[in-house]
Amino acid sequence: MPPTVSRWTGKEARALRESKRVSQVEFAAELGVSERMIVRWEKGNVTPRPINQQGLDTVLAACSSDVQARFAEMISLTGRASSTQDPGVSSEQPASPEPEPDVPVGDEDQARHPIDGKLMTLVPAGVYFAGENSEPVYLPAFYIDVFPTTNADYARFVTATDHKPPQHWENGQIPEGLENHPVVFVTWHDAQAYAQWSAKTLPSAQQWEKAARGTRGEIYPWGNQRTPAKVNCREGGKRSTTPVDCYASGVRPYNVYDMCGNTWDWCSTESEPGRYELKGSAFTSPFLRCAPSTFNDASADMHDDDTGFRCVTPAETMRALLNVRGQPTPT
Repeated sequence: MPPTVSRWTGKEARALRESKRVSQVEFAAELGVSERMIVRWEKGNVTPRPINQQGLDTVLAACSSDVQARFAEMISLTGRASSTQDPGVSSEQPASPEPEPDVPVGDEDQARHPIDGKLMTLVPAGVYFAGENSEPVYLPAFYIDVFPTTNADYARFVTATDHKPPQHWENGQIPEGLENHPVVFVTWHDAQAYAQWSAKTLPSAQQWEKAARGTRGEIYPWGNQRTPAKVNCREGGKRSTTPVDCYASGVRPYNVYDMCGNTWDWCSTESEPGRYELKGSAFTSPFLRCAPSTFNDASADMHDDDTGFRCVTPAETMRALLNVRGQPTPT
C-alpha cells in the first residue's frame, strides 16, 4: 500500500523531493509553484496551502514504488507523525507578516484589466528555459492577456481613440461573426498604440516565451508531444482564424490561449532597427513552426491576415491599477 500523508509540512515535502532525486527547480515545476516556495517550505517558514497539499498528494501517488519506498523510509527516520505540525509555524501563512506573493497558478491569479477589461493571468517571477538551447533566464513577475486581442477588443480602442480600423473592416465595422476572433491586419505600430491606450505594453519575446512554455523547458505549452490537433495551424485545414477560446486542449501551463497557431503575436523586442519579433505561429504556418522558441520577425509596418497581438503588464503595475480602481487584488 503506498504511503500517505495526513498533513504535509516542509519536512515531508523535502523527503518527497529527495526521494524523487530532483532539484528544487524541477520539484517546483512539477507542482506548479515557484522555487522560492519550495525553499520556504523546506526551511519551515511556511506550510503548504490546501491546493498544494493536494498537489503533493498527487505527486506522491504517481511516484514509482521505489520512490514511495524511499519516501516512507525517510519519513520514518524523522521520528515524527506526519499529521502533526511544527510548533510556531503558521498553517497556510508565512511566519512573518509579509504577504505571500508566491501562489500556484490558477483562477486566483487571474484578474480583469481595469482599462480594456481583458482577462489577464499572472506569470510568477523566476527562471525559465529560453530559446532552442534552453538557456536559463530570470524574469520578474508579470500579467499577460489570457486571450489575444480580439476584433471586439480592438473596436473599443478604435472608438475611444479614433484610430484607423483594420483594412478588412468594411465601413469600419467588424466582419460579421468575427467579434471573438483575433484582430489581424495590424502593424506593430497599431499594436503598440493599443498597448499604450490600455496602459500595458507588448510582451518582450522572453516574456511571451515563458508564458507559453512555463518553467520546465518543454517544447510546446502542453508538453513535448507533436500534436497539431491542439492548434490552428496549416495541417488543420482551417485556412482562417478561429475564435480565441477554441483550442482549450493546447492551453498550458498558465492557462493562456493561442500560444501556438491562429495568429502570430507582435512583441516589443526589436530584432534590428525597424523590425520586431513575432511569436506563436499562425493558421498559415506548418506545425514545425509552432514551437514558442521559434524565431520570426518582420518590419514594423507589416500587416497581414495572420498577425495580431496580446499585451502584458508588470505584476506591481497591475496590482496598483486594481487598488486604485477599488477592485480585488490577486494575492
